[in-house]
Amino acid sequence: MSVKVKYQAVLDLGEQLGIKDGNVTEENGILKIKGLASTQYKKNLLWDKIKELGGEHPSDLKANITVEDDTVYHRHTVKSGESLSKIAKHYYDDPMKYKQIFSANTNILSNPDVIHPDQVLVIPNL
Repeated sequence: MSVKVKYQAVLDLGEQLGIKDGNVTEENGILKIKGLASTQYKKNLLWDKIKELGGEHPSDLKANITVEDDTVYHRHTVKSGESLSKIAKHYYDDPMKYKQIFSANTNILSNPDVIHPDQVLVIPNL
């Protein structure tokens, strides 16, 4: 199996996440991936997929993924039924970190219990 086939799920995920300036080459059995993720969260998703397929330190892949906006961890568009604690659980595995999300968004939120679909929230770097 070629390394490109092995890591096809990473390449597909990169497309889904809208990774910019993507460049993929294969050289001497090593897949080289370069791209620009909009946020650290999207970069982390790519690395998680790489580790899932190739292990913690894959020797058959070299990736250079940079981040376009490192001032935030991510920007999240609120969906119906979500709460700040559910959003915090998704991004940080800790629903109590909703306070940090609320603090980062006081320009558009006045109450941590009131968010609305289609609001774009800053998910801060912790």
